[in-house]
Amino acid sequence: MALNEGVCRLGAWSVRVVWEGDIVHAVEFCDLSPRGEVPAPISAYCRGEQTDLSPLRSAALERPGKAAAIYHEVCAIPYGITTSYGTIARLAGTSARAVGQVMRRNPTPLVIPCHRVIGADGSIRGFSPSIAIKEHLLAMERGRSVKRSGAEL
Repeated sequence: MALNEGVCRLGAWSVRVVWEGDIVHAVEFCDLSPRGEVPAPISAYCRGEQTDLSPLRSAALERPGKAAAIYHEVCAIPYGITTSYGTIARLAGTSARAVGQVMRRNPTPLVIPCHRVIGADGSIRGFSPSIAIKEHLLAMERGRSVKRSGAEL
């Protein structure tokens, strides 16, 4: 199979997706104009629909090592729910710092919903390329109105 690539909108941002069948290789937030197709569950999610992305698999889950174990734990966080870096660390048998480092390198945000991982005190921490995207995703999943932000990537 050949790799597919498409870009769709998510609020004020664009989301570029590279995939093959049900395996997603990359998801990145960008400033490109929408083009091509993205997997239907991602398109629905980006439109604000409560969507189960579990039919899609991240290529990162297939890699050996601690990162895959962390990614598996993060994938278990339900839509609209958050958990802490420390909780994921306990489940994966590692440190909260290691969880943060792995989340920073997540090649497929949305599919591996790293935006659902927050600080133990409930604070919203780190999200590349913009914390405003993480705030937007969490608000959208909680059913709150989402202001269209002009935040830069």
